[in-house]
Amino acid sequence: MQADDMEVPIIHNLKENGDRHKASAREVLKEPQKDSEGSMESPNLEFEYGDTDTLTAELSELYSYTEEPEFALNRDNFEEDFKNHAKGRRWTELQLEEQRAYVMRLLDALEVTDRDKRLKVARAILYLTQGVFDECDTEVDVLHWSRHNVFLLYDMGIFTALLELLNMEIDNSQACSSAVRKPAISLADSTELRVLLSIMYLMVETIRVQTEDDRLEWKTARESFKNELGSPLYNGEPFALLLFTMVTKFCSMNAPHFPMKKVLLLLWKTILFTLGGFEELQEMKVRGRERLNLSALPEDSIQVVRAMRAASPPASAMELIEQQQQQKRGRRSRRSAFVDSLEGDSPFPKKQPLVKQDSLDTYNERDPFKNDDARDEEEDPEDTDSGIEGEVDPLERDAIIQPPPPPPPLRPPTDRVNFPKGLPWAPKVREKDIEHFLETSRNKFIGFTLGSDIDTLVGLPRPIHESVKTLKQHKYISIAEVQIKREEELQQCPMTLGEEDIEESPAEILYLGMLPNLSQYVIALLKLLLAAAPTSKAKTDSINILADVLPEEMPITVLQSMKLGIDVNRHKEIIVKAISALLLLLLKHFKLNHIYQFEIVSQHLVFANCIPLILKFFNQNIMSYISAKNSICVLDFPHCAVHEMPELTAESLEAGDANQFCWRNLFSCINLLRILNKLTKWKHSRTMMLVVFKSAPILKRALKVKQAMMQLYVLKLLKIQTKYLGRQWRKSNMKTMSAIYQKVRHRLNDDWAYGNDIDARPWDFQAEECALRESIEKFNSRRYDRNKNWDFTPVDNCLQSVLGQRVELPEDFHYSYEMWLEREVFSQPIQWEGLLQSP
Repeated sequence: MQADDMEVPIIHNLKENGDRHKASAREVLKEPQKDSEGSMESPNLEFEYGDTDTLTAELSELYSYTEEPEFALNRDNFEEDFKNHAKGRRWTELQLEEQRAYVMRLLDALEVTDRDKRLKVARAILYLTQGVFDECDTEVDVLHWSRHNVFLLYDMGIFTALLELLNMEIDNSQACSSAVRKPAISLADSTELRVLLSIMYLMVETIRVQTEDDRLEWKTARESFKNELGSPLYNGEPFALLLFTMVTKFCSMNAPHFPMKKVLLLLWKTILFTLGGFEELQEMKVRGRERLNLSALPEDSIQVVRAMRAASPPASAMELIEQQQQQKRGRRSRRSAFVDSLEGDSPFPKKQPLVKQDSLDTYNERDPFKNDDARDEEEDPEDTDSGIEGEVDPLERDAIIQPPPPPPPLRPPTDRVNFPKGLPWAPKVREKDIEHFLETSRNKFIGFTLGSDIDTLVGLPRPIHESVKTLKQHKYISIAEVQIKREEELQQCPMTLGEEDIEESPAEILYLGMLPNLSQYVIALLKLLLAAAPTSKAKTDSINILADVLPEEMPITVLQSMKLGIDVNRHKEIIVKAISALLLLLLKHFKLNHIYQFEIVSQHLVFANCIPLILKFFNQNIMSYISAKNSICVLDFPHCAVHEMPELTAESLEAGDANQFCWRNLFSCINLLRILNKLTKWKHSRTMMLVVFKSAPILKRALKVKQAMMQLYVLKLLKIQTKYLGRQWRKSNMKTMSAIYQKVRHRLNDDWAYGNDIDARPWDFQAEECALRESIEKFNSRRYDRNKNWDFTPVDNCLQSVLGQRVELPEDFHYSYEMWLEREVFSQPIQWEGLLQSP
């Protein structure tokens, strides 16, 4: 047999042996965080981050698959009532005035006392908002008529009527008490609430989304509805607060039948509609800086992130473990050596998993800064696991790379590495950083400091002058710094500066309404996030978030069980998506409105263990989560309403959709990373929490996802804790260090890559958080406390006016005033000498 003929089966057998070794290694490493996610090069994910997914996807996620039979029930209720009114015609054939007359009739019928009749009318209204799908041939027609009907219903005042019914259902103590006593809650327990919330969600989401062909009256209605939702028109508080109340009531186990997925989706879309999305936030930020006479933003962060390219993920931990085992054995088997000798003539490319060519490791050359004994030192399991870069020590490189391989063939132009022409972000410097730099320089060259003076450079050498000039060129003053400085002035001079002019923005109105119960709202949202996280284990005392997905009769066939399993997983993913987007929106809007509003929400999140919760969420096979296929396309609305239902089989359910990734899961991951960044930015004690919770290996596994925006926020979180991870970690993770340098914004005098200030900065979590809480309470007291006991109230020094004031005494005082005089005045010795002594 020729060598060429022997090569293929031998390589195939070796591949099988390698797979068996990997499988056995996985059995040994039982911990979930060490699961291999494959050494295959993961593809770039064509994902565009935005406020929401497409309108069709957002509408389909409102319904669980177990609700699918209710579409026909809605249609039947509508047609049963409509045939008496239309006399054989269809809804789409009526004139606008006739449609308005019928909606008015439905509005009157909503006020009947019979609960069942009200439910039938509500289902008929829901069918209208769903686009009268039985009269449509395509999904586009369904969306068109849904939009038309929603604006018509809003114009006729349906939303206000639904709100009154929703309040009635929330306060329905009989339904709440029966749900608490029930051992198992199903869809049937929340029928009325689900119908009402579905109509309201469809109205909010449809009116929120703008299209090019919107009529003028629709644009006017959108602005009117937006102002209505954000204003305290509903019982003196915004609509979002009613939904927050439903969330807390559900989490306190007082109303376990509430359909929480629908409540959270409606709450998220209400906040998004009334406060604005990420692009509106950027515009508000630009306007806010102009109003404060601050310099323009150096770049549009949304555009910069969209233009970024993802970096290749590091090699997997399994490959490094195998390589270390090979190195310890100190020799190769004859069989693998024989294969190596044959590979010079092999038609297959030689696999070199440990020597990767990617945009971060450009030249693939030996690292001159690594010691030969780098791997001989004792390492923690975290360090071994976190070193999942494609880097090997020089000794191991010699064993693998010698003799040097021939130069690779020229790659086609499409695969060529594109070197960045410049860093994506303009560097920034805070004024505090310039002050610190000058304080250090003055101490070194002059021997004394000048406080916060950043202009006087007398006595400093010329290079320091140049450094200060460069720092000032990149000085960036944030809106938050201006707000903090202004708050300090208002605290110091309350009489001189007078009352602050507070703009009644939607964010300000929402914060004022949330403030009394803010901690309850935050804890409730985090409880739901924990219950929906894929890494959470079911506990007896945990919240049941499946009340609006479980059917009355549990599945009896394998196919039904598979369908319900997909539905439950999809249900949890949607809850995570809604909560992550909601929390991020609240943090961003409150930070722009006032920094201390952001800080109090952040502190409540930190105290409620949000940081370890998010790290626990990422402590899973993140590639599997992002590529999960928990959806059945043929059951998604509006597809299922206008197409014939094909027969579902176990194979078709297992296959899932053809998408490369799950949009909502990737969206949720990015949102959670952004929340973690916001909680820890410029907070030393919270950064140390990341170190203490050993977040580095968890975050580094998330770099396997080839999506630029997700990688950026992972690298930001790694950057802030790099100096505390130790020299050994930095040496074994040089590709990650390069990625941080290439993708994350630079602070010119931030020594993030070195551990110079570890000893100088003690970690006192309690002191830092208490100081922050004190500032927050002063802010809230000054701005929102209506019963202020001013220390600066003017004092009346005129004896006659003070004695002439009428003092209100209790009615029975004249009966006992003599005893009071005896006890309080005559029997008390007066120390007249005390008046003469100096205090």
